[in-house]
Amino acid sequence: MTGRLRTIAVLTLSGLLITSASIAVVPLAAATAFRARRVYAAYTTRVARAVLWLCGVRVRLHGVLPPAGPPQVVYISNHSSTIDLFVLVALGLPNTRFFLSGYLRKVVPLAILARLMGTFFTVPQDRTADRRRIFARACRVLERTRESVYLSPEGGRVTTGRIGAFNKGAFHLAAALGAPIVPLYFLIPSHMDPGRGYGVRPGQVEVFVKPAIETIDWRVDDLVRHKDAVRELFVAWHREARRHRDGAPPSTHSPAEAVHA
Repeated sequence: MTGRLRTIAVLTLSGLLITSASIAVVPLAAATAFRARRVYAAYTTRVARAVLWLCGVRVRLHGVLPPAGPPQVVYISNHSSTIDLFVLVALGLPNTRFFLSGYLRKVVPLAILARLMGTFFTVPQDRTADRRRIFARACRVLERTRESVYLSPEGGRVTTGRIGAFNKGAFHLAAALGAPIVPLYFLIPSHMDPGRGYGVRPGQVEVFVKPAIETIDWRVDDLVRHKDAVRELFVAWHREARRHRDGAPPSTHSPAEAVHA
């Protein structure tokens, strides 16, 4: 099968899988009064793993994710590829909600699954007042539930091969919650990475769980400095990954364990 035909076949099958999964979960959600968020999240994790399997994508997790609370944590990661979303969900981050671009609500099957998972949908950076309301509401929800949360400080996908500018939203949220930040670094080999596209090729994604960053003593006035310091960590990890891209993956602080699709 040629690369183009394979891409069409994989996209078609993945679309059918996500669509059928979103339809199948609605009766379950209705029967549970749309209140069993963790059940829907576990279901969607299986869907994401199935999509990765169809794409021939394997995920290897280096390090150990925090247990399912407490403590509450704020996960962040680099974000350069379409693959990222499915890998993040496939990881099954314990008791975790997600921030997701509101643009993806146009993809109805994804929107259904994301809604049931308790996702917070964001708006573009230029809608400052709306973003503040969204983050304020998310903070109130997370203070009440003590759930963890994931969001990308890079916002939308950036050009493959670099770490983009970081937004302050994740750092404001972590400081407001007093929750540690757990950085995840994604290493996606260039031969399989579609960037902003959808032509994923088979291969293995490496996900590195980096040491937690405490925020309990952070002040609002220092958030820009903290944001820049965390970005420099990602730049350093990215530089190290590029040095190792033709050999073994970068070293990590704890043993690796596999995530099976």
